[in-house]
Amino acid sequence: MIKALVFDFDGLILDTETPEYRAWVEVYESLGLTLPKGQWMSMIGRGTHEIVWTPYLGLEELLGPIDQEAIRMQKRARFAELMSTETVRPGVVELMDESDALGVKLAVASSSSHAWVDPYLTQLGLLDRFAVIKCRDDVPRAKPAPDLYLAAVAALGVNVDEAMALEDSPNGVAAAKAAGLYCIASPNDITKLLDLSAADRIVGSLAEVRLTEFL
Repeated sequence: MIKALVFDFDGLILDTETPEYRAWVEVYESLGLTLPKGQWMSMIGRGTHEIVWTPYLGLEELLGPIDQEAIRMQKRARFAELMSTETVRPGVVELMDESDALGVKLAVASSSSHAWVDPYLTQLGLLDRFAVIKCRDDVPRAKPAPDLYLAAVAALGVNVDEAMALEDSPNGVAAAKAAGLYCIASPNDITKLLDLSAADRIVGSLAEVRLTEFL
């Protein structure tokens, strides 16, 4: 009996990951370089403290000392431009509506900070629809550790076997499964290239998910 849905944020509710990747690719290309795709992919879904390699480190390995602030401003400007056309991913709002109708509780578990997640959810008009929002600020360890999911489920007042995780990345799936949740993966244009086989089910979008299957 599913009593709660726990959503990832980046790449699942809103695809921030593809614009971020494209912005960094363009930064590297402007310097005559290629962004290492494998190292980039290893970061997706992880919290800041769990990330070993960063694009800034990659640039310094290739070029030596860089003006990080200038690079940051270049990347942020392009990211903002790309994000201006992004909206809620398909099926998200419909699944939330179905959850409300069935009395299923909603939460967010994100490796990003509240300073990142909350304004986006507010902008999308979704912030108040979640009973619980857990971010990396709230737990000792972000994904792929299970802490975020365990904290979200505990705050909702349900058992782990009564909650379903919705994810888009291998690190997120690993976190959900380590916490003991059933997990559906709905990858975006970037994460569809990664191995999501640890998920219990993989869908093209959340529009394919109907809660009545699990109730």
